[in-house]
Amino acid sequence: MSTDAANTSNETAPVAAKPTRLMRQYELVERVRAYDPDVNEDLLNRAYVFSMQAHGMQLRASGDPYFSHPLEVAGLLTDMKMDSTTIATALLHDTVEDTLATLDDIKKQFGPSVARLVDGVTKLSRIEFQNDQAKQAENFRKLVLAMSEDIRVLLVKLADRLHNMRTLHYIKDPEKRRRIARETMEIYVPLAQRIGIQKMQMELEDLSFAELFPDARSSIIARLKYLRNEGGGIVDRILDELRHVLKESGVPADVSGREKSPYSIWRKMQSKNVAFEQLSDIMAFRILVDSVEQCYQVLGLIHSRYSMVPGRFKDYISTPKPNDYQSLHTGIIGPEKQRIEIQIRTRDMHEVSELGVAAHWAYKQGEQRTDGMQYRWLRELLDIVEHAQKPEEFLENTKLELFQDQVFCFSPKGDLIALPSGATPVDFAYAIHSGVGDTCVGAKVNGRMVPLRTVLKNGDQVDIVTQKGSSPSPAWDRFVVSGKARSCIRRFIRTQQRTEFIMLGKSMIDKLCRAEGVEFSEKAFEAIAKNFQSSNLEDLLANVGSSLQPVREVFNAAYPQHKARQPEKVEKIVDRGLITKPKGKPGAAPLMLKGLIPGMAVHYARCCHPLPGDAIVGIVTTGKGVTIHTTDCETLQSFSRMPERWIDVGWEDSGDKNTTHLVGRLSVVLINRSTSFGALTTVIGKNGGNIINLKIINRTPEFFDVLVDVEVRDLVQLTNIIAALRANTCINSVERTKGR
Repeated sequence: MSTDAANTSNETAPVAAKPTRLMRQYELVERVRAYDPDVNEDLLNRAYVFSMQAHGMQLRASGDPYFSHPLEVAGLLTDMKMDSTTIATALLHDTVEDTLATLDDIKKQFGPSVARLVDGVTKLSRIEFQNDQAKQAENFRKLVLAMSEDIRVLLVKLADRLHNMRTLHYIKDPEKRRRIARETMEIYVPLAQRIGIQKMQMELEDLSFAELFPDARSSIIARLKYLRNEGGGIVDRILDELRHVLKESGVPADVSGREKSPYSIWRKMQSKNVAFEQLSDIMAFRILVDSVEQCYQVLGLIHSRYSMVPGRFKDYISTPKPNDYQSLHTGIIGPEKQRIEIQIRTRDMHEVSELGVAAHWAYKQGEQRTDGMQYRWLRELLDIVEHAQKPEEFLENTKLELFQDQVFCFSPKGDLIALPSGATPVDFAYAIHSGVGDTCVGAKVNGRMVPLRTVLKNGDQVDIVTQKGSSPSPAWDRFVVSGKARSCIRRFIRTQQRTEFIMLGKSMIDKLCRAEGVEFSEKAFEAIAKNFQSSNLEDLLANVGSSLQPVREVFNAAYPQHKARQPEKVEKIVDRGLITKPKGKPGAAPLMLKGLIPGMAVHYARCCHPLPGDAIVGIVTTGKGVTIHTTDCETLQSFSRMPERWIDVGWEDSGDKNTTHLVGRLSVVLINRSTSFGALTTVIGKNGGNIINLKIINRTPEFFDVLVDVEVRDLVQLTNIIAALRANTCINSVERTKGR
């Protein structure tokens, strides 16, 4: 059974309500004929009868016949002037879910087009409101795939959701109502916005707002009512004056006024952190004209007559929104000294703003594309589907992509790119193409090089610098805000880490085999992979390399008859010289570590801050690859009985003295003088160090206790910096420190 918002016939007793008058067959056909003379009357009549008979005596929670729901959905789509195939789909959209009808029945009686659309909507509804987030996410993934094949699936689904939200109050369970309202606000409202159906978007917003924040909505409605009463017809007086101004100029125009919706007001109060009384555009007025030239003519007339509010003008005609919305928006101190917003557009633009993609449907313009691949935002959702590892991750990244305010930026060629608010050049790069994002190494914003974490603003022109062979940085995941960028970066990190963990796991098993005197055999370990919930040998090796699976347990399972040797103590490993100081000239800068598999993930321990010149050892760390410690690090004691996790490593001699590698931490006591911090930074800089972090941990009238992280080439350079600091009169003491 379907679990749509108002379809609760199997879990909620019908609520007494006035029966809804059902639209007759001929009435539905005539509604379509009113805008489409070529209506497929036979298709609509057969779909009407089939759906009514299939749903039979089923009731909704309101007590109405269930058939009233698909009929109302069809009615909503006639208001959007949709084609006959879409209307038939609306009539049939719940038959496969809620009745004995099958998709084969639909295909035989109504053809493949209707069957495909019904199948798309059916797959969406089957598990839509189950508590399991993974199932909900998988369900939404199906919606995205269905939309990509035919965008009309989304139109039917939005109409279906709108009618369910209108009857949401019949559901008795308050938690279920809130869950449905949250899903509507997070998923369906942004989808309606993306395809430009403003009227439907606003009603879905308001219905969800009423369920999620009833007190806030009631308060705003009460304040609006108070303003209307206090104003004494101020909206009508403003309308009369605007009409008079336009009539004097000789521009034929329609002028209308409205209050902003309660949800729109509440959201603006949140985003701007202002009180209701501080909002300047609670009233909005719309002027409709015949041509684009008249739009700008009216704008000039309004600006010449009234004072414009700085920062409140937006030109969406020359730069339309991604959903094709076009209009001029301006804020003015208008008639009666009221701050109001005015929207100026043509009548065709107004139709697009109300109906979105439905404003240009096939019956108007001949053959029309119905697939969703023509929309950039949908292609980006498909990219998220491709890159997400888990359904939950897909849903999270989709919400990031959909449910945010937008900024509009330009490519060097002038292409408009819409991004979530707070987006960076990395988000911009991935919005262009995943390949551009993966090879991004820098960015110019308005002709100037900027850090990749720079937050973009409306109107910025962004030029992405790429380099062949480059790859995403894991650090990008901390500041990107678009779902597409995040999913691509995480996919790259997962792929890279998996390869590294496979190599590391094989190395660890091979090392243990040699220590136990057993020859490594891939067949032996492949045979026991399923015992450790691994589908194949590579999965098992990856789990061992990431320390998710103990290497000793895997070895014992592969060789159950083998008698284990006694583990050697760590002290013996050190004494036997397996951990040695690197050879090479003093001061030589390291290029890499010896003893590691190429490409292996390496992390330097923050507990001891190893530097080239220190004696070091590698420890296989869960989820991180190999962590490098100094051999005298106290942390190593906790690994003394796990020699299989120890890796013999050393510093590689690169011969390049200009290469900066690692961080040394200094504990400095400064004398409290005005010149002390200048002296500290000057000494470190003159000796080639780079301060990457500085923290004051204690302050007295006489001294500052400071922790300084300095990027250096090796231990020799750090020692020279310490000596130079100790020689300065502003510094009381300085020591190399270990610890976080």
